[in-house]
Amino acid sequence: MADENKKFDLKIITPDRMFYEGCAEMVEFNTTEGEIGIYKNHIPMTVIIKPGILSITEGEEVKHAALHSGFVEILQDKVTILAEVIEWPDEIDEKRAEAALDRAQERIRNKDPKTDMARAETALLRAMARINVLK
Repeated sequence: MADENKKFDLKIITPDRMFYEGCAEMVEFNTTEGEIGIYKNHIPMTVIIKPGILSITEGEEVKHAALHSGFVEILQDKVTILAEVIEWPDEIDEKRAEAALDRAQERIRNKDPKTDMARAETALLRAMARINVLK
């Protein structure tokens, strides 16, 4: 059984639902500055999310989700993630994610001057997050 003194409140909110609300021992995700792992009593800060896999450790159980974009407020005993899009693995259509990956790779490979490369790279990261969280 997990030590209650190691847990912090975690909320993950999207524009259309409360995605997650509970106590966690650790949460990990990608930021624009790199990967971050948060435990209770972390230094307070705010960070910007970069697409990737979010992992929530609840004692012996680890839950994973594809996290696409948003902001995170980190306090010593509370973490709030305001996510534009986040999906549990069972909410992801694998064929659709693979098609999105192919489209993003093609846009990047073509190097068309009209292509917004930052947007194409973000689409690639989102598709990869969806596929990787299914594994």
